[in-house]
Amino acid sequence: MARILAIIMAGGAGSRLAPLTDRRAKPAMPYAGVYRLIDFPLSNCAHSGIDDVWVVQQYQPHTLGEHVAGGRPWDLDRTRGGLQVLFPHLGDEESGWHQGNADALHHNRSLVRQFDPDVVLVLSSDHIYTLDYRGVVAAHRERGAELTMVTTVVPGEEVGRFGNVEVGDDGRIRQFRYKPDAPLSDVVTTEVFLFDADALLGALEDLSGSGDDEGLEDLGDQLLPHFVERGRTWAYALDGYWRDVGTVGSYWHSHLDLLGSDPALVLDDLDWPILTAATPRAPARLWGSATVDDALVAPGCVVRGDVSRSVLGPGVVVEEGATVRCSVLLEGTVVHAGATVSGAICDQRSRIGTGASVGKLDAPGADDVVVVGEGVEVAGGTDVAPGARLPPG
Repeated sequence: MARILAIIMAGGAGSRLAPLTDRRAKPAMPYAGVYRLIDFPLSNCAHSGIDDVWVVQQYQPHTLGEHVAGGRPWDLDRTRGGLQVLFPHLGDEESGWHQGNADALHHNRSLVRQFDPDVVLVLSSDHIYTLDYRGVVAAHRERGAELTMVTTVVPGEEVGRFGNVEVGDDGRIRQFRYKPDAPLSDVVTTEVFLFDADALLGALEDLSGSGDDEGLEDLGDQLLPHFVERGRTWAYALDGYWRDVGTVGSYWHSHLDLLGSDPALVLDDLDWPILTAATPRAPARLWGSATVDDALVAPGCVVRGDVSRSVLGPGVVVEEGATVRCSVLLEGTVVHAGATVSGAICDQRSRIGTGASVGKLDAPGADDVVVVGEGVEVAGGTDVAPGARLPPG
């Protein structure tokens, strides 16, 4: 078996998800009521038998540290190995703030060298998917690859958000462009990258020039093009659901993907459960004339109103006469009697006042999504226009 080190990049500020990330790290964002975004790569590692997982953190670290709990929910709280959280530090040549994911690898290169892995699996923490990484490792080693990029197909208008590749008939990646204006194809990287460890460390040294990290920022800036040019980079196609939820629109859309009679991603697969650390709550209560149609309702919720095509996090309250449609309500949100919430994301402990109207009632789209920040109180009778952003109170 290969000696595998997984490194989850969890240090970004997540500015495209603001104001939801004003007070929390992006990987700590709630998802599907009971999970956090970082649960997906951690669960994939746990089910793939990868026991050595490092989480590189920088922005709002306390919000993520509380959740990962030393790795216990994923059986990564081990005497040797297991989960480690890495932070920027002072005191040696590798000290300082990380300017991007490639820069973070450069800052921690001596730790990687000491660990002495055969391969390094570099993962993002804001993508929703399930994948057995053992298949990626097997294909990588069989080909003698320096780098394997896990890829998927996305609609043409979305290609410019990602690393874009041209794949040859033999599976080798011929060209790579980072967030291109003129795409090569509809195939993009999923930000799951498997590197030969020696090749990765050598490339970091080569690209850093005199030993500093000038120019090493995101992976797509220099590091990935460097490997593609060397000619030993292959694609590994992901067969299944994948979505980057790093924007407000994609985060909202991904929740809607979980609904319906045939959801795009099944979260209760007993053979591959999504593991998480969660506070125990009582079962949800549906009272009186409540109607709930095509929704996910987390424990602790109390629903007396009408809910459709929505996801309710723990402890959400929807009072009698209130209506919630096509929305994501995070923990502790209260929608008072007579209020309407449609096409919105309401952050934890927000309150929608009696008779208020939030969002667009009929067929909201991604550009119409309203974000109500943490702890915000929308006054009774207020109309909040589609697309509004209300920062935390």
